[in-house]
Amino acid sequence: MTAELVRGQNHPLSQARLEIRVSAGTPIVAAATLGDEDGRAHSVEWVAHPGAPTLPGLEVSRQAAADHRLAVDLDALSAEVHRVSVLLALPVGVGGPVSFGSAAVPFVAVTGLDGTEVASYTITGLDAESAVVALELYRRQGAWKVRAVGQGYAGGLAELLTDQGLPQAPQLATSINSAVVDGVARSLQAPPPRTPEGDRSRQTATSALGPDQSGSPYTTQGATGPYPGAQGATGPYGGAPGRPDGGASATDPAATQPTPAAPAPSSGGPIDYSHPRRQNAAPPPPPPTAPPAEPGQPARPVAGDATGWSMDERLYNQVWGMFEDLARTTAAYRSAVDFADTRLEKELDQVLSDPRSRIGGQGDAARETAQAKHVQLVDQAREALERDLVQLTAEAEVVEPALPVAYARWDNPAWHAYRVPMEMPMAFRLGDLQLPESDPLRIPMLVRLPLERGLWIDAGRTAASDGSFADSHELRQLAMESAVAHTARLLAVHPADEFTVHVIDPAGSGAQALAPLVRAGVLAAPPAVGAAGVADVLGRLTQRVDLVQMAVRGGAADSLPPGFDTSQQLLVVNDFPHGFDDRAVNQLRYLADEGPAVGVHLMMVADREESSAYGPLLDPLWRGLLRLTPVPDDHLADPWVGHAWTYEPCLVPHGSQVLEQVLAQVAAARAKYR
Repeated sequence: MTAELVRGQNHPLSQARLEIRVSAGTPIVAAATLGDEDGRAHSVEWVAHPGAPTLPGLEVSRQAAADHRLAVDLDALSAEVHRVSVLLALPVGVGGPVSFGSAAVPFVAVTGLDGTEVASYTITGLDAESAVVALELYRRQGAWKVRAVGQGYAGGLAELLTDQGLPQAPQLATSINSAVVDGVARSLQAPPPRTPEGDRSRQTATSALGPDQSGSPYTTQGATGPYPGAQGATGPYGGAPGRPDGGASATDPAATQPTPAAPAPSSGGPIDYSHPRRQNAAPPPPPPTAPPAEPGQPARPVAGDATGWSMDERLYNQVWGMFEDLARTTAAYRSAVDFADTRLEKELDQVLSDPRSRIGGQGDAARETAQAKHVQLVDQAREALERDLVQLTAEAEVVEPALPVAYARWDNPAWHAYRVPMEMPMAFRLGDLQLPESDPLRIPMLVRLPLERGLWIDAGRTAASDGSFADSHELRQLAMESAVAHTARLLAVHPADEFTVHVIDPAGSGAQALAPLVRAGVLAAPPAVGAAGVADVLGRLTQRVDLVQMAVRGGAADSLPPGFDTSQQLLVVNDFPHGFDDRAVNQLRYLADEGPAVGVHLMMVADREESSAYGPLLDPLWRGLLRLTPVPDDHLADPWVGHAWTYEPCLVPHGSQVLEQVLAQVAAARAKYR
């Protein structure tokens, strides 16, 4: 789980090779200084900046950009280095904001090389400062930690570097600014903005979307922990790497170069530190550019105009951008309406508190004036919202048809051209998200792969389902159909030999919904029934988790038994808690907590209310899974701007044969590996 830091807070680091990702919404300079035990930099050779971007164990961007990725290898730092300070500064002489108080709030995340967020920090409280120490990595008693600093300097880089102990600070600041100006002169321009009002930078604090896993900025009401997207991000998605802004800056192509693989550590098997979806080949072609817009009109949307190494990554980041845009414009609208309501209430109170306004028509006139102001403010806010929604809707109309199968709805024609992939995508679609003000606009909910949290498909009644379903049987059936659709998609987006599905159906109540999976022969075995079947499947998967954990901890990850299935494992559990005793519940909790790290994932289909009888025994399991519903329901809470998003699952259209056709191809491909 990502640690969302506040100023002064620290968090331990368990990895040596890291990326520090910066999102600022406006071009900024990213640099870093090395410090000794007292935090002092010995000389200019201890500073990585655009003019000298590389030091042993440290590399920064070569020019100013709205997004940065800084590479850090803590093991490669010299023994006298005890601190790495990450510096951000507004460039001088290239236009743009002159202080952070007039710019978007910078956001910084520390991630592993796979994009998984370790810690994040939104740098709030800046005003006249033009340079800031964002965070620092520091060594204490042989272990490394990250601390959120947020120390700003109105005197810019020169003052900041002087505070770092550099006597040559003014000269170094001048040389950094010169390097930035030279870089801007020769850099490629970023894709045109989607709206004339601004770009897709974070304006307010955000949590892990990580979520991608991660990273996605979602939590489930009644459960804790971030929704994986950006992790997530952090973000539906995980951005970015779990975060929506996971791609490198369009103005810094060098920042997206893959990191060479590092030698395997002595504590485990070989580890490939290169990006799992990037090939060591020529750089990617530039993103598509929008056709010219009419004068005074916003730029025409183009699918794939976000940053990224591949078209899939660009589309992923573009979907994240659409999510952020919708969240931000809706938050602005709601804030404006709240202000108008508060102002109206205050003015009406003033009218009523003044005895003179109660005589004659003065009171009525004052009330009419206050109400007219209220209407005007609300109309202005609605006009701005509608303008943004028109642009987002136009973008959705070009993005949706361009999505690959992993991101596409089941009714997308892309599924008719489906072929079993050769590698795992960076994310897959779990459903759609919408807000009341934006209907019918829907944003794809993308979750990073491999899964970092299990799924809980809630078969109980919700506020949305109470008036739509006469009995719970129909809702349970729909929950199981939703689980089958998610399972089929996971099978479809993985290579044929890299995903295995197990099913527990104690009473056989899910036989009808499971029929497509059973007929296609894509399950590892027939659905387990009865108490004996439950115990057998849970025992085998628990033993698998134990075995892999012991192998990794013992440095023998490449010495697993011959024929050991190294694919990702998914356990689908129907009709919980029927057929489960306390031992089985504890095994499920163990799989939910420890399984994802070693490739074992959990999908529960259950009624939360019926399961509450287990009380404290079940609560950790409930909190550790991402709750989804088989019907539209506004249960996904967004701590970034406080919205409650309505989630709508991706179900196969009634009467469509696409699910059977896709599963047939998966089964045929799997047969070649047996």
